[in-house]
Amino acid sequence: MNPDLMTLKVLLPFQVFLERQNVLRIVAESRQGSYGLLPHRLDCVLPLSPGILIYETEEEGEVYVATDEGVLVKDGMEVLVSVRNALGNAEPGKLYEAVKKQFLHLSDEERAMRQMLAKMESVVDRQLEEMFHHG
Repeated sequence: MNPDLMTLKVLLPFQVFLERQNVLRIVAESRQGSYGLLPHRLDCVLPLSPGILIYETEEEGEVYVATDEGVLVKDGMEVLVSVRNALGNAEPGKLYEAVKKQFLHLSDEERAMRQMLAKMESVVDRQLEEMFHHG
C-alpha cells in the first residue's frame, strides 16, 4: 500500500460495496456539480447526488460506479462514500441509464412520500393543537 495514495471505501447500508487502495484520484457528483479529490487535498465532507463516481488506480485505470445519493468523507488518505445503493462493472453509458432509471426515480418516489408524511404531520399537529386549546 502506497502511503501517498488514497484508500476508497464505498459503503452501502448493510455491506461494503467496494474497497480499493492506491487510488490516484476520485471524481464524485454533488448538488453543485462534479468534485475532484486528489491524495493531498484537504479533508472534507460532501453531500452526494445520484450520479457516476469515478476513481482511478494504476492497476485498473478509470473505474465508473453508479451511486445513489449519500455522503463522501475524506479524512487524511481515507475516503469513505456512504450511499443507499451502488452499481458497478458496466460501461459509463449503461451506468448513467441505471442512475436515471433507478436512483432518480427512487428519489421522486421518496419526495412524494416525504410530502405525504409532511401533510400527515401537519394534520396531526393541528389536531393536537385543537385538543390542547379546547381541552
